[in-house]
Amino acid sequence: MQLKIMPKKKRLSAGRAPLMLFLCQMISALEVPLDPKLLEDLVQPPTITQQSPKDYIIDPRENIVIQCEAKGKPPPSFSWTRNGTHFDIDKDPLVTMKPGSGTLIINIMSEGKAETYEGVYQCTARNERGAAISNNIVIRPSRSPLWTKEKLEPITLRNGQSLVLPCRPPIGLPPPIIFWMDNSFQRLPQSERVSQGLNGDLYFSNVLPEDTREDYICYARFNHTQTIQQKQPISVKVISVDELNDTIAANLSDTEFYGAKSHRQRPPAFLTPDGNTSRKEELRGNVLSLECIAEGLPTPIIYWIKEDGTLPINRTFYRNFKKTLQIVQVTEADSGNYQCIAKNALGAIHHTISVTVKAAPYWIIAPQNLVLSPEEDGALICRASGNPKPRISWLSNGVPIEIAPDDPSRKIDGDTIIFSKVQERSSAVYQCNASNEYGYLLANAFVNVLAEPPRILTSANTLYQVIANRPALLDCAFFGSPLPTIEWFKDAKGSALREDIYVLHENGTLEIPVAQKDSTGTYTCVARNKLGMAKNDVHLEIKDPTRIIKQPEYAVVQRGSTVSFECKVKHDHTLIPTVTWLKDHGELPSDGRFTVDKDHLVVADVSDDDGGTYTCVANTTLDNVSASAVLSVVDVPNPPFDLELTDQLDRSVQLSWTPGDDNNSPITKFIIEYEDAMHEPGLWHHQTEVPGTQTTAQLKLSPYVNYSFRVMAENNLGRSLPSEASEQYLTKAAEPDKNPTAVEGLGSEPDNLVITWKPLNGFESNGPGLQYKVSWRQKDGDDEWTSVVVANVSKYIVSGTPTFVPYLIKVQALNDAGFAPEPAVVMGHSGEDLPMVAPGNVRVNVVNSTLAEVHWDPVPLKSIRGHLQGYRIYYWKAQSSLTRNRRHLEKKILTFQGSKTHGMLPGLEPFSHYSLNVRVVNGKGEGPASADKVFSTPEGVPSAPSSLKIVNPTLDSLTLEWEPPSHPNGILTEYTLKYQPINSTHELGPLVDLKIPANKTRWTLKNLNFSTRYKFYFYAQTAAGSGSQITEEAITTVDEAMASRQVDIATQGWFIGLMCAVALLILILLIVCFIRRNKGGKYPVKEKEDAHADPEIQPMKEDDGTFGEYRSLESDAEDHKPLKKGSRTPSDRTVKKEDSDDSLVDYGEGVNGQFNEDGSFIGQYSGKKEKEPAEGNESSEAPSPVNAMNSFV
Repeated sequence: MQLKIMPKKKRLSAGRAPLMLFLCQMISALEVPLDPKLLEDLVQPPTITQQSPKDYIIDPRENIVIQCEAKGKPPPSFSWTRNGTHFDIDKDPLVTMKPGSGTLIINIMSEGKAETYEGVYQCTARNERGAAISNNIVIRPSRSPLWTKEKLEPITLRNGQSLVLPCRPPIGLPPPIIFWMDNSFQRLPQSERVSQGLNGDLYFSNVLPEDTREDYICYARFNHTQTIQQKQPISVKVISVDELNDTIAANLSDTEFYGAKSHRQRPPAFLTPDGNTSRKEELRGNVLSLECIAEGLPTPIIYWIKEDGTLPINRTFYRNFKKTLQIVQVTEADSGNYQCIAKNALGAIHHTISVTVKAAPYWIIAPQNLVLSPEEDGALICRASGNPKPRISWLSNGVPIEIAPDDPSRKIDGDTIIFSKVQERSSAVYQCNASNEYGYLLANAFVNVLAEPPRILTSANTLYQVIANRPALLDCAFFGSPLPTIEWFKDAKGSALREDIYVLHENGTLEIPVAQKDSTGTYTCVARNKLGMAKNDVHLEIKDPTRIIKQPEYAVVQRGSTVSFECKVKHDHTLIPTVTWLKDHGELPSDGRFTVDKDHLVVADVSDDDGGTYTCVANTTLDNVSASAVLSVVDVPNPPFDLELTDQLDRSVQLSWTPGDDNNSPITKFIIEYEDAMHEPGLWHHQTEVPGTQTTAQLKLSPYVNYSFRVMAENNLGRSLPSEASEQYLTKAAEPDKNPTAVEGLGSEPDNLVITWKPLNGFESNGPGLQYKVSWRQKDGDDEWTSVVVANVSKYIVSGTPTFVPYLIKVQALNDAGFAPEPAVVMGHSGEDLPMVAPGNVRVNVVNSTLAEVHWDPVPLKSIRGHLQGYRIYYWKAQSSLTRNRRHLEKKILTFQGSKTHGMLPGLEPFSHYSLNVRVVNGKGEGPASADKVFSTPEGVPSAPSSLKIVNPTLDSLTLEWEPPSHPNGILTEYTLKYQPINSTHELGPLVDLKIPANKTRWTLKNLNFSTRYKFYFYAQTAAGSGSQITEEAITTVDEAMASRQVDIATQGWFIGLMCAVALLILILLIVCFIRRNKGGKYPVKEKEDAHADPEIQPMKEDDGTFGEYRSLESDAEDHKPLKKGSRTPSDRTVKKEDSDDSLVDYGEGVNGQFNEDGSFIGQYSGKKEKEPAEGNESSEAPSPVNAMNSFV
């Protein structure tokens, strides 16, 4: 049965027998596996494994080594033939054979010559199964002969003539390499005009005087012998016709020159090849080289085309300045006509080369070794091609098959030998020879007939580790003849693996296309043929894949900064990964700026060269994964360069530049600046901006400026450094384009007019001699313009003008080239004087106790004698209506801008007398004051009493002392005192209301409870109402008799226990109170005080000053809470005082008040009132334990 090559892979199925495949069977060659254990007892015919080349050129200075190596079982023996006859190496003492090899070593270094051993050698390797032979090896020693001596005459020729310097090297083996050099061993320069041909000659299309030299030397290098041979130097002299006429024309004839052509221009002519057509033959697979070299003046250019076809794109190359066309790996399809065309300005010529591609034999199907079992069939196929078609011949064990021993199982059919029912004696080595006139091919292929039981070559208990979800390949290398069948089992189960998830390869390998965790286990391979059975166990482990769970990310960083790439890896716990970082698929630079830790790559001080692709590679013994990220290094652009000025006109110039590197961030715009070296050297000004895609700009220029320009580039990261300055460009002078700006006419004195302007700068002057023509005339008069020309200043004073008269003014620029355009006319005024008239009919309307409204009549405009700034009110407090003490206070001022005729006076004191006057104001100052106007403010509510003290406490009485209000704001009518007791639980008792005459400052309250805390509310009143209140708390003294009883009781034991219990209870209550206080900020009395204020004191209505309604005292008694002792904080439920402490700063300009055009006050008017905190806004003192006990008793 023949061991057939099975399909590459086939799935197992229940309906078909398992396929048992041979391990190393391949389509190209079927060989016995070279496993050492297998080869120990497995016979195999010889196979040539190494031999010397067919054409073997040797170095005659070294020993000759002819290689012949072969394998086989048993090891083959070797023999040689030389020139077709047996070569007996034992008879030649210089020839030895390497032990265990067929390689010959011929010792010619001690004696003998290499030429003696020239010839054709062939090696035969033989054992009991057959004989293999080598190629015919032709041995030839290399040769490097010397140049024949010759006398070379100097060559003299005219400028422009063509020239060919012949090389004609000696014939060597192999042919030498040719090159031209001078005496200094420097290669001669070559170009389209001068070049070396394929034959080694040096061609000049036309000569020039610089071609004159005496050392044109051709060298031949013989690589095998490492020698260089040199031709005699050739001398060349190139002269012009004029030089010839001046020197030697009288003594020489034209026929003595090399060539007779003149140096005039001429069309091309070919120096090589000759004629219009030529032929070229080349062998398939070689390099086809076609050459055309032409002469002419000017130097011709060479072009190549293929007639009726195109030149192969990937195999065509031009050499020697396109004078040589090369096509590599030439094929029969490259045959055809190739045309070279030489062209210059005077014409063109062409030459056609007909190319024929022949072919030495080459394999279509080379014969392959056959391993057969007895009674099997097989075939050896030997198929070759070539041009011409090669002849096929067969040999058996090195003997032509026609005379070889007959084998009944063998039949020859041209290029095929067919074997039928072979036997062990059919084993042999067959040789196929394919030859034509250009060469031959020789191939050995054995037929080995074997009968062997199955053998498994894979090591037992091999462990395979595979990543999950990847293919798993379990080897079962086997051998047997006949070819064994293969079956696989898992975990010693009884049935062979037949599921679709498995794939069985022809070499016995079991493939699991997608291995999973449950694929782990022990697998058994079983090989069977008719001679026996073999099995082997292998083990499979499935590992988790390595994954990059945090990949590096694309980064854009600025040059000089630091960037970090992160790479987190997750892997199987039994595998140890190694993480490597790459840059652009190579190693990281060996630079201290690159640091790698467990999960990060950090690059510090990033430079431009650091940009690229960074790859994180995680490797384990089973898999590897990678992830990449690109780093773009950006920065502000590099400065532009190569600034150039073109199209230079009087008023414009074109600036062009070359952008610098944008450093990976596109340039968005260019900024152009200029320097005026004449007027402002060293100072750069903005000229214009252009888009980043533009590299030229048309710039508008001003006359008489010495310009220099520079350019800056800008991208998203910022602006580049400035470029170097351009060349300077001075524009011509011209008259000014513009006149001065900011022209004004104002008088500094009543009789002058000061004309000022903003002068032109040097850049705007447009020329030398900058001056100004100042012109003026009265606006309402018929006077002509008065003009004066002044130097480059910014002010001119006109004297003797009437006071505050309007003038028309204009200022015109001029320079040496002429006047600027006609200037615009502006209006000004001569100097102002103080107003002459005071405002009349001043009236005052008192609005309330702190606000008054003032009216007046405007003054005539002519009397103002200047620009009306407004009206100013002076007012002051003359005397107090209460004290009648006459005292003058500081005067206050309010200014009302514009032509207003009324205004408001805020912040007045109630119940006071005021005086005021009004003055008109212009740019010079104030006019005379109006007559003083006197007015008075009505009464207001008083402030709180200045103080309240509790003195002389007794068992049932308390004495109150107080100071009157610091601001009574009227005549006090009475005081109101309200008080109420506070018990031990901080609850308020009934409220008592008491009226006290206004002339009192002391009052005693009697019939009070002993040892009781009282809270007092105290405020003053005027006709306008109640003022702010002040509060206080006090305690009456303890009853002495009660205290003594308490002492007596305290000596009793039962009372001591009771008091301890009470003390403990009080301590607990205090702790609870403190805790509540800390949490909420208030204790119960304070909460009640916040919820209920003094019911007797209600706010007054601000519109009419009347009191609000009273609430019943009984309903409010429990709502009143004590304030902290000594508190004078008014309650927010009491009457607010109506006297105003408003500041004048709230209404005017600093001290001077400011009013709107309609006389209304700027800002909201409201009287400042002393804030009156709510009753109980501060906590009462906690009662002492003694007081608590007294209350309890």
